[in-house]
Amino acid sequence: MSYMRGDLLTKTRKLVKGLAKPAPAWLKAMEQAPPVTFPRTDGKIEKIELPEDVYVKRFFRRHPDSLYHDAIKISGFDPPPARVFAWCVLELKEQGVNEDDAMAVADDGVWSREKSKEASIQGTETNCTQRRKATTSKSISKRYQRNTGRGKEVC
Repeated sequence: MSYMRGDLLTKTRKLVKGLAKPAPAWLKAMEQAPPVTFPRTDGKIEKIELPEDVYVKRFFRRHPDSLYHDAIKISGFDPPPARVFAWCVLELKEQGVNEDDAMAVADDGVWSREKSKEASIQGTETNCTQRRKATTSKSISKRYQRNTGRGKEVC
């Protein structure tokens, strides 16, 4: 039946009408309540354009080093800096600010936010590294004391 056009109901009707197949039990029920037919597509998918996409592209032109930020993080909640920049520009434009001024203000805001985030991450990494070193040296000395029975650790 792959050579015939149409859905299952149309194909079965043609086969029953041509006496190629006996009428199945479900045919009457399906004729009374036919399945939903979906419109055919042309094969062309329209590109989705958001209002902030223009400003995202401008942000990437100004700051090509920020292209490495993953736009879709499954485990993250923070939007990428380019989107934050675009949303800020749109919000400022709605308030009546000139486009160039809005972009300058948004750019300063995004980079100050990123720098503060990086500083907090580096501070956390430093604290974690210090804790790891402290616990590692303590655990090594305790292990050494248990194994040798001595109080001092020799390197």
